[in-house]
Amino acid sequence: LQAAGKMEGFDDSLSQDSIDLTDRVATLEQRVQMQEDEIQLLKSALADVLRRLGQYEEKDRKTNKPRPPVLPSRPTISNGGTNTPKKADHSISGRQQTPPTPTSYTHGISQRSPMPSPKTQHREIKRWSSGDMSSGIQPRTRHDSAGSEHSTDSSPRKLKASSGKPPLPPKNISKRSRSSSLDRTSILRQSGRRGSGSQSHGPREASHVQEEGAVRMFLRGRPITMYMPTDMMESYNFKEKGTLPGEKLKLDWVYGYRGRDCRSNLYLLPTGEIVYFVAAVVVLYNVDEQLQRHYLGHNDDVKCLAVHPDKITIATGQVTGHGREGEAHVRVWDSVTLHTLHVIGAGDFERGVCCVAFSKSDGGAQLLAVDEANEHILSVWEWQKGEKGHKITETKAANEPVLAAEFHPTEKNLIVTCGKSHICFWTLEDSKLSKKQGVFEKHDKPKYVLCLAFAENGDAITGDSNGNIFVWGKGTNRISCSMVGPHDGGIFSLCVMKDGTLVSGGGKDRKLIAWDRNYQQTGAESEIAEVTGPVRTITQGKGDDVFVGTTRNAILRGRVGEPFEPIVEAHTDELWGLAAHPNQCLFLTCAYDRRVFLWNADTHTPVWSKILEDPAQSAEFHPNGSVVAIGLQSGRWLVLDTSSKDLVTVHTDGNEQHDCVRYSPDGNFLAVGSHDNIIYLYSVTEEGRKYSRVGKLTGHSSFVTHLDWSSDNQYIRSNSGDYEILYWSAAMCRQVPAAASLRDVEWATATCTLNFQVFGMWPEGSDGTDINGSTRSKSGKLLVNADDFGKVNLFTYPCCQPRSPCHSYPGHSSHVTTVDFLHDDSTLLSTGGKDNSIFQWKVVA
Repeated sequence: LQAAGKMEGFDDSLSQDSIDLTDRVATLEQRVQMQEDEIQLLKSALADVLRRLGQYEEKDRKTNKPRPPVLPSRPTISNGGTNTPKKADHSISGRQQTPPTPTSYTHGISQRSPMPSPKTQHREIKRWSSGDMSSGIQPRTRHDSAGSEHSTDSSPRKLKASSGKPPLPPKNISKRSRSSSLDRTSILRQSGRRGSGSQSHGPREASHVQEEGAVRMFLRGRPITMYMPTDMMESYNFKEKGTLPGEKLKLDWVYGYRGRDCRSNLYLLPTGEIVYFVAAVVVLYNVDEQLQRHYLGHNDDVKCLAVHPDKITIATGQVTGHGREGEAHVRVWDSVTLHTLHVIGAGDFERGVCCVAFSKSDGGAQLLAVDEANEHILSVWEWQKGEKGHKITETKAANEPVLAAEFHPTEKNLIVTCGKSHICFWTLEDSKLSKKQGVFEKHDKPKYVLCLAFAENGDAITGDSNGNIFVWGKGTNRISCSMVGPHDGGIFSLCVMKDGTLVSGGGKDRKLIAWDRNYQQTGAESEIAEVTGPVRTITQGKGDDVFVGTTRNAILRGRVGEPFEPIVEAHTDELWGLAAHPNQCLFLTCAYDRRVFLWNADTHTPVWSKILEDPAQSAEFHPNGSVVAIGLQSGRWLVLDTSSKDLVTVHTDGNEQHDCVRYSPDGNFLAVGSHDNIIYLYSVTEEGRKYSRVGKLTGHSSFVTHLDWSSDNQYIRSNSGDYEILYWSAAMCRQVPAAASLRDVEWATATCTLNFQVFGMWPEGSDGTDINGSTRSKSGKLLVNADDFGKVNLFTYPCCQPRSPCHSYPGHSSHVTTVDFLHDDSTLLSTGGKDNSIFQWKVVA
């Protein structure tokens, strides 16, 4: 008995010691967490100091004052990036600000000649000497394209698959998201000149027909004759080179967010900015100060994003594009300076990078990436070794798509991946990955494990397509706790807050539910509005705030248990309709998602939005700005009141889409260009509120793509899908067969992509679908086109010399569909087709 009593006392003592030890460990963990928070604050403060130093250096440079020595920094690779502060005291800028990236470029991945010889095939990577580092001077970066402005010849050639069929014009097909397969700027840099001789348009060259006072170019072998004004017939020199415009474009704002098919792509940085991506641009958005900065290092769709434990370094992965520069890769970059630090895996990924993550327990020394190709290869990298990083190992992750992949926050060399019909726990030992499948035991195995998070104690938490939340014990591959059916439908995102609260986000039910540390519901719950869509991703904001990205490309801010307000809204389907208000800083967009937005270009927010019954294709404001006409894909077109968004009238002409609508300059007529090859002409009365059809303009042999009115309201010119240029008398509702007789007519707009004043913007060897739209500034000095390579190109107007030079601006990852200037020419707008984004560019001298 005495022995038993002693044993009991010993057990009690051990139990008490164990409790004390647990309490001490918990206290130490709290202290470590507090210290980590303090370190993050110090890093944030340091970043802010560096930004302010950069501002002062920029001011000194502009006033020609002596500059202090630049602090040593990490080596960087030149890339695109825009720092666009609007408030001097609170804005965020890099240490050495540079203009935004206006040209197509390699971003430090590769620099190759378009037709390289064996001797010239190489990759140019910026290098620096040890002497530069030891001297304390920041390494000089070679801003091949991102840090400086380059002019380009309008002579790219995209690689097309030959099908043996006639080409389909741009609006007759759904275009693939793509980047330029050949780089205009790199062509010039390799050749050292802007090119000479005539411009080739297809198999035959453009030519000057002096006896007719015309220029003849060829698209897909079809001759297109364009008549020059009478006063140019004697003086026109076909071989003369065009001039670059004195103005340039600077990316000011990006409308959009890619939530429809990407996960875990929204984070809050210590600087107060949220970081996310759309198209080929990574956006850093300070919601409180209404400022955006842009990382422009990528040349095609960005698909994934990860933030380093230091909260400053960011990794983003992109898809495989077209051409030599379209290799999928991961870019690691500095969110303060927007400089690229490393380019990882160029040439190693087959289709694109769908998941990327930094390790956490070792300070972020390793990086994982998952290729979304059929093999779903998981690779682990020491990303800081060299400019391209060092691949430790790779292995096939699964037979099915991988939706999430993360390093364990405390267990070194432990990786968790999940996706269709699987969750796997990987151990990295001796440069090899070994896998354990998650065991669901008595629980139904879900079709998809959709999301992944980690609790404070190291447990892995997953949400699946059955609406269940499973907790996987730390260091095991078995379920230790389950919450069955809290959501109706799949759980798309999980977020563990700093106070230990778990927030789950549902897809079908659009609900946010809060859970305590014991995985019991706290009672706090919110439902996202249907118009903004189901939850895609959740991240913690300041304090108890939560940012939510949705599958309908919106970003919301709020608190669980309270209403959420949108801070980013966007279209969710192909976008073609764009119209700038004639006398205010407003513009309207409409798309295949049936949504119409009226945007304020100053506040970058929607004034109103409206859902239509049919997908929308085109738009145009009445000259007085009180109403706007919208062409639909169903054969209908309608007119909305600009102020109230109320329906004014609706008409039906044919049963095919209306590709363009255009008011006459005096507002008394409306021309509707249709896919049925007809232009429908209406008289307009009562300040744009009453419409009566006066006739049909028939004569095109293919669908109408663009049309312009003459400044005197008497004539219309139009282009079609088979590259025709036809002229019409509005009063007679008849075609004017003698096109040469209208050579001196002044045109109110320049949206037609085929006419003498703009033919110089066509790239060499074009098939007629490479340019989707164009616009002329109100001053008549600038011409901008939207091309099929994801670029916006700025020319001098008139652009009537072959192979005219231009400033070329990337950013869109899909074909650029439409461009338009605001009423005062201070801003240019561009829309991306498949990337669903709107870019707002400042016109700068």
